[in-house]
Amino acid sequence: MNSKVDFFFEKATQWKEEFEKLRTIALSTELVEDLKWGCPCYTYEGKNIFLIHGFKEYCALLFFKGALMKDPDQILIQQSENVQAARQIRFTDLQQINDLERELRAYMFEAVEIEESGAKVEMKKTKDFEMVEEFQNKLDHDSVLKEAFESLTPGRQRAYLLHFSSAKQSKTREARIEKCIPQILEGKGLND
Repeated sequence: MNSKVDFFFEKATQWKEEFEKLRTIALSTELVEDLKWGCPCYTYEGKNIFLIHGFKEYCALLFFKGALMKDPDQILIQQSENVQAARQIRFTDLQQINDLERELRAYMFEAVEIEESGAKVEMKKTKDFEMVEEFQNKLDHDSVLKEAFESLTPGRQRAYLLHFSSAKQSKTREARIEKCIPQILEGKGLND
């Protein structure tokens, strides 16, 4: 138990009992408890294995390499189509956690085994992401913008591509692109 993580559990108003139960199960694995991204994170030899987090509709365990897990109980959920590696197990009440306690421990140990094996999730390359026509046209006609975009890290490039492609209307995509051009030219990411 790590005292700097206590505040997460103490401040919780929603999911308090569920968080406490998940923490008890997590600590029984003898993984190291830490606080990352404002959430309890459990690590093995310095590598992130899973974390506990909550949302309005549910609380969850998030396995960082969940895409590599076997999931015999079919309880792992991909948060969205753009999430490549992580998978969640979601809960809406304490009884669900109690009913799955044995399975949760097994999943936690499997996640450690995956980390020990050195296995890595095969991530999509930037070229595999949709390049909206509006942005491609900008790059084709502005060599400075193209060079600036290509010099961004792959993660920053993907964030822009996802941001642009998530707009349904061409007018919205154009507005997003125009708004982001100064950031791209400065070598900044979408959220920098």
